[in-house]
Amino acid sequence: MSFSIEDFLVEIYIKPLYFIELPVNKISKESQMNIVQEFDKETVNALSEGKNFPEFAPGDTVRVHVKIKEGNNERIQAYEGVCIARSQRSIGSSFTVRKISYGTGVERVFPLYSPLIDKVEVIKRGIVRQSKLYYMRQLSGKSARIKEKLDFVSKKNQNKDAKKTSDSEKAQDS
Repeated sequence: MSFSIEDFLVEIYIKPLYFIELPVNKISKESQMNIVQEFDKETVNALSEGKNFPEFAPGDTVRVHVKIKEGNNERIQAYEGVCIARSQRSIGSSFTVRKISYGTGVERVFPLYSPLIDKVEVIKRGIVRQSKLYYMRQLSGKSARIKEKLDFVSKKNQNKDAKKTSDSEKAQDS
């Protein structure tokens, strides 16, 4: 059976659309939202595979290791500053880091699940009462300091403490 262009045009344009049976979408809106949430979870898991981001909040001093491409070479550059904002939106999560560079405040927004972020280190934890520290933009000098949590021990300090305890144990043994 051959099908000509005229027959095709008659099928499409002349027959009214209400004769064409369309499949009824039997998926409820709730299950459609679950599909989107499941997709977000899968993409977050795929993007964060092999990366362990520490828990950090606004007020914490963080060091972000960013991959920078220069021509054919790729290197990692550390960007250290105070986290002034954090946005939790599953795949769209991001955080803002502020640092003072040569007397000028510089802010950078990092997408949390970006492939350009190699790792994030927490240097010290700060005590703040707000979730967004945008007021830090107007402060400078001593007034821009954030009180430090004293019970937090970074990896750098853990290594120093471990060496001190091992040295003191060796001294006691001899």
